[in-house]
Amino acid sequence: MIRFIVRRLFYGFLVLWGVVTVIFFLFNILPGDPARMLLGQRSDISSVEAITKDLGLDKPIASQYFKYLNDLSPLSFHNFENSESYWYYNVQDYGGFVRLASISHTDIVLKAPYLRTSYQSKRHVSSIIAEAFPKTLLLASASILLAMILGILLGIPAALYKDSLLDRAILIFSSFGMSIPSFFAAIIIAWLFAFVLADYTGLQMFGSLYSVDDYTGEKYIDLKNLILPALTLGIRPLAIVVSLTRSSLLDALSQDYIRTAKAKGLRGFHVVISHGLRNALNPVITAITGWFASLMAGAVFVEYVFDWKGIGVVIVDALEKYDLPVIMGSVLFISVVLILVNIFVDIIYSILDPRVRL
Repeated sequence: MIRFIVRRLFYGFLVLWGVVTVIFFLFNILPGDPARMLLGQRSDISSVEAITKDLGLDKPIASQYFKYLNDLSPLSFHNFENSESYWYYNVQDYGGFVRLASISHTDIVLKAPYLRTSYQSKRHVSSIIAEAFPKTLLLASASILLAMILGILLGIPAALYKDSLLDRAILIFSSFGMSIPSFFAAIIIAWLFAFVLADYTGLQMFGSLYSVDDYTGEKYIDLKNLILPALTLGIRPLAIVVSLTRSSLLDALSQDYIRTAKAKGLRGFHVVISHGLRNALNPVITAITGWFASLMAGAVFVEYVFDWKGIGVVIVDALEKYDLPVIMGSVLFISVVLILVNIFVDIIYSILDPRVRL
């Protein structure tokens, strides 16, 4: 078991290294001058050269790549003596550290990963992500919870009344939900519930997680504004859960232990819920776990349409302003989440089914 976990962690590390490499070279070969983007109308030759040197853009691409890896790595190499050195440790940027060893003029330190600083706001990218991620996490959690509850509740009658009109209607809904793109669903749902039926639903298209009390002026969490983006983001996993629940429950109900339970005189509802559904939920749970990470990555369009201030809005705003550190840091953060969730799912698989470890 330990060897299995270590092997999965090693594969995850290789995938992460590949993602970091692709992100770095992709965004460093794009046209445009970050120095001129920073200076705007105030740009002149001397100022552009100073900013270019400060960002390290005057160095060879290989040096920039290894510097980027060094900044991201918790275990990194730095120079503490020469402030002009390309590898100088600036405490204002990197934060606290633990010095592990010193070799000549190079120190080996343990620090938090450094995702660089935003070109536009001058804030650390890590602080921008830390501010936006809880909103994306809340949206993804609400969406997957909605998909899980409704998907199981719709999948059970679809399996019990196979080939009936109800079953066919649920299957049509499931197929439609799997095929509709998120950005198109966001526009349709926003138009229908926030404009056409706004007088009846009381929902808004552009809603913040926090609202302000008209009398006290205090901010409070308004979960009503979470309904439309969570519904939009949860449509596709909802369709998957419905389909999986139906097929898994049909397979479980055809097993010998179900017939034995019925032969003992147990009630039909008890047999379905306690015996059939309990054994049918394994593929559903594993699918939900995988979809949870995908929802956080796929929330970009939904957050942008509903102006939900999560990582999706951060990425779109950074793309419009050509703020490369924010884009690179956000994409890398989402990649890390996906990798960690996939490793977690593999470990859960190995616990539930020892054959996976083979």
